[in-house]
Amino acid sequence: MSEHTITVAGVAVDARHWIGGERVASTQTFPDVSPIDGHTIGEISRGTAMEAAAAVAAAKAAFPAWAATSRAERARILHAIADGVEKRIEELAIVETTDNGALLRSHRRGVMPRVAHNFRFFADWLLQLDHEDFDTRGHTNHVSWDPAGPCVLITPWNAPLMLATWKVAPALAAGNTVVLKPAEWSPLTASLLADIAAEAGLPAGVLNVVQGYGSEIGDALTSHPDVRRISFTGSVPTARRIAESAAANLTPLSLELGGKSPLLVFADADLDLAVDLAVEQYDNAGQVCLAGTRLLVEGSVAEEFTRRFVEKASALKQGDPRDEATDIGPNIHPRQLEKIDGFVQRALAAGARAVIGGHRKGDQYYAPTLLTDVAQDSEIVQEEVFGPVLTLQTFTDEETAVRLANDTRFGLAATVFTGDPARAERITAQLVAGTVWVNCFFVRDLQAPFGGSRQSGVGREGGTWSFDFYCDVKNTVTAPKGWKDHG
Repeated sequence: MSEHTITVAGVAVDARHWIGGERVASTQTFPDVSPIDGHTIGEISRGTAMEAAAAVAAAKAAFPAWAATSRAERARILHAIADGVEKRIEELAIVETTDNGALLRSHRRGVMPRVAHNFRFFADWLLQLDHEDFDTRGHTNHVSWDPAGPCVLITPWNAPLMLATWKVAPALAAGNTVVLKPAEWSPLTASLLADIAAEAGLPAGVLNVVQGYGSEIGDALTSHPDVRRISFTGSVPTARRIAESAAANLTPLSLELGGKSPLLVFADADLDLAVDLAVEQYDNAGQVCLAGTRLLVEGSVAEEFTRRFVEKASALKQGDPRDEATDIGPNIHPRQLEKIDGFVQRALAAGARAVIGGHRKGDQYYAPTLLTDVAQDSEIVQEEVFGPVLTLQTFTDEETAVRLANDTRFGLAATVFTGDPARAERITAQLVAGTVWVNCFFVRDLQAPFGGSRQSGVGREGGTWSFDFYCDVKNTVTAPKGWKDHG
């Protein structure tokens, strides 16, 4: 076993970068700390501009052959990667739970199977990707998707492998090569993905994984002139920095950013369903970009909704995410916990009332919190907390509900509960959001477009939208006449 190997619950993870089909160590490292109990899992290779340049060079060198690989062969390899993921679901689950603190039961049953599905979906979508030829005054128009080139994919810590493979799978399917930079707070499953991809037969250099801090390696990646696409999921401030870095080369960007999504409950809604899914917004300790953190409830049912919500939320078990009975695990990092508590304490000082929670529960745990008596223009209503903190406001009519729902700088998602189909149609037509759920939550089909409005993002990915981004879409127009006889 290499000196660079970290062992997590019996699973060996290489702490080095994966560049050009080889493990590459850096001269410096950074600690990877588990949020479960604060212990240092191991030391991770800390990349710099040198590793960034090497990874992009490897991706550039591998690109021509991978781009020329047939669709069928690319799809076969992606399915082989999915097979590898499925064989290692238990290993991936325990490593990621240890690394980022999300529930082990969720990783086993939902997240890691979804990782495999990401590869299978885009492999199959690639094989059916087509556009019917169309005619322009007798000329034939044929649309094709040409691989763009090396792609830099920068992914977050809240669902590391699932969110990474939402990007990696379509980028590879499209015929591109990839440099994946995982979040420094949760880098381990990206390293395991590199092993799985290599075992599946993905050629060297097609997928590269580099680790480190954004200021040291991220800037070098996003400003590199040989990078043809950049996809990022994370915060608005980091997205601005990436956009500035990419501007010199006019590198196309796909940005999925923060959210402050509304969850609207009308008086004619199924209150049991609305309460159940409102409490579900505490999933992953509130570290979900799509979460409906602003509960907007019609005044006539607000008291009953709140009573049922408090009863259900108070029954949630918070603790070790490896315990099957746990509902809420830790927050990712002490800095994140400080940020969450800062939001809550400032809100309380400004006059908000904590119906439940409003305090820490140990070094890395924050009590599920519901705040009322909050002003629409207050920080707690307007800014993303990214923790188990919800606010509750009331409304009296549809116009007020829509106004409150749309009154932030974000527009990632929205959820609406109503028993009236006509009302649902009226409301959803007015909401500013990339995704709107009606009487449901977090139903995500990969063939649907996904992304945010306003400062929640730029662009859409999913299905053909992913190929539109990761490819240079070409239209070839052919005249009906003019062919010379070469016989």
